[in-house]
Parts: sequence; C-alpha cells; structure tokens
Amino acid sequence: MARALQQEEILGKAYDFRLIQRTWKFIVPYKRVFILAMALLPLQQALGLAQPYLMKIGIDQYIAGRDLVGLRNVGLLFLAALIGETVTLFFHYYMTMQVAQRCLADLRVAVFSHVQKLPMSYFDRNPVGRLVTRMTTDVDVLQEMFAAGVITLISDFVMVIWILCIMLYLNVGLALVSLALIPPMAVAINFFRVKARQAYRQIRERIARINAYLGEAISGMAVIQLFTREQKAYREFDDLNASHRDAYHLSNLYEAALYSMVEAAGSVSVGLLLWWGGGEVLHGVIGIGTLVAFKEYIHRFFVPLRDFSQKYAVMQSAMAAAERIFQLLDTPVAIESPKNAVVPKPFRGEVVFDNVWFHYRPDDPVLKGVSFRIEPGEKVALVGATGSGKTTTIKLLNRFYDVQKGAIQVGGVDVREWDLQVLRRHIGVVLQDVFLFSGDIKANLELGDSSMPMERIERAARVANAESFICRLPDGFQSTVRERGSNFSGGQRQLLSLARVLVFEPEILVMDEATSSVDTETEALIQDALEKVMRDRTCLVIAHRLSTIRNADRIIVLHHGEVREVGSHAELMARQGLYHRLYQLQYEREALQLPPPDHAPKILG
Repeated sequence: MARALQQEEILGKAYDFRLIQRTWKFIVPYKRVFILAMALLPLQQALGLAQPYLMKIGIDQYIAGRDLVGLRNVGLLFLAALIGETVTLFFHYYMTMQVAQRCLADLRVAVFSHVQKLPMSYFDRNPVGRLVTRMTTDVDVLQEMFAAGVITLISDFVMVIWILCIMLYLNVGLALVSLALIPPMAVAINFFRVKARQAYRQIRERIARINAYLGEAISGMAVIQLFTREQKAYREFDDLNASHRDAYHLSNLYEAALYSMVEAAGSVSVGLLLWWGGGEVLHGVIGIGTLVAFKEYIHRFFVPLRDFSQKYAVMQSAMAAAERIFQLLDTPVAIESPKNAVVPKPFRGEVVFDNVWFHYRPDDPVLKGVSFRIEPGEKVALVGATGSGKTTTIKLLNRFYDVQKGAIQVGGVDVREWDLQVLRRHIGVVLQDVFLFSGDIKANLELGDSSMPMERIERAARVANAESFICRLPDGFQSTVRERGSNFSGGQRQLLSLARVLVFEPEILVMDEATSSVDTETEALIQDALEKVMRDRTCLVIAHRLSTIRNADRIIVLHHGEVREVGSHAELMARQGLYHRLYQLQYEREALQLPPPDHAPKILG
C-alpha cells in the first residue's frame, strides 16, 4: 500500500496531449453536439468583441457629430450583440456540459468494467479507497475540466489574439504602450505554472491517501472500537487531513500571487493607456471613442489572464486525475478468457491438480508440487495447519490466480483454457467470510440475474435450510439487507451464502470452512443442508469440524504447501502420522467438548 501511494507522487506531466487524445475517445460518440458547441465559440467571441468597437463608433462619429439617429442605430446594434453573446454563451455551456456528463458517465463505466476484470493480486496491492477515488473524485475533476479547463483556455487564447489584432488595427502605438507589461508577466506566469503543477500533484496524492485510510478505517470500525484506538485513529486521520490542507494552502498561495499580479498589471496598463492615450486625444491624434474602446479591450484582455490561475489549476488537477484514471485502465488484465475458450461437453465434475507450484511472493512458495485427483461425485476434505495452502487451492481452482508451474484441470480441461465466466458458473464456492450486498435477500440470491425463476430461489433457500428464518422476516425474500449483511447473524449469513450458491446449481461445490464460525444449532442446519446438496456433486471441503471430515470419501493433508497424506479417516488414523496428530490436538478436543489448555497451539484454522 505504501509503495502504491508513493507512486501517486511521481506520475508524469501536468499537461499531456496524449491524455487529451485518450479523453477525446470518450467524446467521439457525442462529437456532433460537441462540434456544434465549439462552433458557437467564434460567434460568441465576435459578438463580444464587437461591443467596444460599436462604442468607439457611437462616441467618435455620432456623439461627436450630434447624430441621434446614427447613435440610436449603433445602440440597437450594441444591444443585439449583447443579447447574441448571452444566447450563444448559454447554448455553448449547456451543450458542452451535456457532452461532459455523458462521456464521463461512460468513463466511469469503462473504469468499473476494467476493475472487475483485474486479478485478485491487484486488489491485494491496492487499497479500496484509492480505487474509489479513481471512479468518483478523479472523474469529477475531469468534469470541471470541461467547464473551466481546456475548452475555456483555448477560447481565452483565441480571444486574446483577436483583441491584440483589433488593438493593433486601431492604433499600434497605443497598443504597444498598453501591453508593455506582457513580457515580464509571461515569465511570472510560467514560474507560477511550474509551482502549481507540483502543488496539485501533492493534492491528488494526499486525497488518495485520505480515501484509502477512510475506506480501511470505516470497514474496520468494530476493531477500532474494540481495541479503543479511536484517539490514535483520530490522530492518524488528522495528520493525513492536515497534509492535504497544507497542499491546498500552498496551491492557494500560488493562485493568489498570480491573481494579484495580473490584477496589478491590468491596473498599470489602464494607467499607461490614460497617460499616453490622454495626450493623444488632447493633440487630436485619436478620438475619445478610441480611448474608451481601448480601455474596454484592455479589460477584456486581462480577464482571461486574471482567471488563468483558476483555470490552469483546474487543468493541473484534471491532468493529474486523468493520468491516474488511464493508469488504472492501462493495468493489464493478467487473467482473462482465451480467444478460443474450451467448454467440455458433456461436463464431468472432475478436478485434477498436477504438480502445482504457486507463490504470492517470489522465493516464498505456498504450494510445492501439489498433485491430487477428485473424481466426479467424490467428496474430498482438505486439512492442514494454518498457512499450509488450503484456501490457495480454492483461489487457483477458480483461477483468481494462475499457477507458476504445473496445471489444474476441471472436466479434463486446463482452467487456463476455460472461459472464465463458464468455469466459475460450474464451481460454487461457499466462503467462511460471507459477503452480502446492500439490497434485499432475493437480489443477493439471484445476484442480478432477474431471469432467475422465483421457484428456483425458494427451492435453493429451502435446501440450504434458510427458508425458515427468511419466512419469519416481515417482508420475506424482499427483506432489506444492510451493508455487508450487518442485520443478520453470522449463521444466517452463512445459510444465505449456501443458498446463493445453490441457486446457480453448480456441478462442483467448494466449502471453505463454512461452519467454522457458527453456533452449534446453525452448524447442524448447515450440515443437514450439506448432506442434501453434496449428493451427486463433486465436493472439495476445507475441513474444520469433525463431522465434515469423517463423512468425506477421502482426506488430503497439506503441510507447508505439500501433500503429506491421503486416505479415509480410518486409514489416516491407523497410520498415526500427521493427520493423527492434528486429530488428537484439535478434533478430539472438539469431539469431547473440552476447553483448550492455556498454551496449546491452534493447529487448524
């Protein structure tokens, strides 16, 4: 996690045309509306720039000539230009933001779709809060870029060029005097641009840290309160928040300096205009209308420069956000379905581990040459000490990870040759740590498959012995499930998890210590359900309780990532080997319901 957050600090350029190009791909479906919005820009600018020129004509020609008719006509033209500028500005902004909302909604979907394809190893390395930041805060920053970023920067640049041309056309000398401060101001703007880039990188990095910490702290709030870590958590969050605040303060300092500098330069330019232009008016070189028009053009010239700090800040933040979003989108999908996926027909629930080697970290193998075979319809229990690799076998079977050496076959086909979705539909997994989604019970059992018949859902709940407590709820299958199923007991969540697997009727059933954290009554319900659902199914059970092991056709004993013993309960007990020692230390104690000695190690977990 620390390494991932450090990478936030060293991402590339603050402005990268490559990122703009990639963002453009999401605009392409709405390019007609976008192009129309862009076409309104020159019309809006022309109508805005015409107004000072009309004021010049009105003063120099019609007021000086006492021509009321001509003055009225110029006044009407000025009003028409003002109304036209307002209308074009409205439609330009409305259409631009319409395109922004649509393409950014597509971007969120693209990011979420990509995240769903990433391997479990990616989520092991990256905190949830950081990923949430990518799909929420960072995408929102890109929306601000549409409102006050690259488009308005381009518009402002074109506007400044037009104003320069008009001022030089009206009077070259007056234009040069009025804009004498532009060269030193350009140097200062570039200095603040570099500093702002650094500040906004820090802001994006530190908001990612805050989100990552909040995601972890809120999820683990029960642990924080149980161990009275509230004050320590408060101090840690306060440090992160202060760091984020300080980064913003630094960016505000640069923005304020740039804003005040441009404001001062604008005021000095007006002073130079009045000093030089006033003398030109007194000598009859230019009319008073030209002086008024110059003052308006200077005001319009410095408005985009004055707003540059804010707009450039948005661009800085947007580029940093875009860089992180596309970095996530560029994360390779290491585990995906092959182009020519194989689906064996008819499918037989046969599972084969052939000399499987696997490690999460190099030079620290979890499985070392593991080989075993589970025949269709066979019930096999997997036992071993904590860290022996039991749960890893499940992750490899479902291809959450790929083996480094050897092969795993399901139905006679290497799992790497299967279509992932089809493979995982054939394998039902009941985990020890049950995850329920917010919504209702029915939605959790069908998992978004609205075509699932209600009779099938009810039958699965009945077989899993979950129907009785569901029917006691006020709304039955429509009863609300709060976040992570917090309104249900651990046993009820486990029964719902079993029912969810049964709804999809998998040919292979995998149980990851599903009864290890439930009460005796619920265990009896689960064991009764298991006896029904395990009939005519290939079953791999990570065993924890005595009853599960004794009913298995075979027991595989893992130790330090290796298969040490294989046989039935009676056969392994007769050998008096590793399984016999495990049984004596834990299973016999459970069978006799004796409390563990004070210093006895927990062998199975």
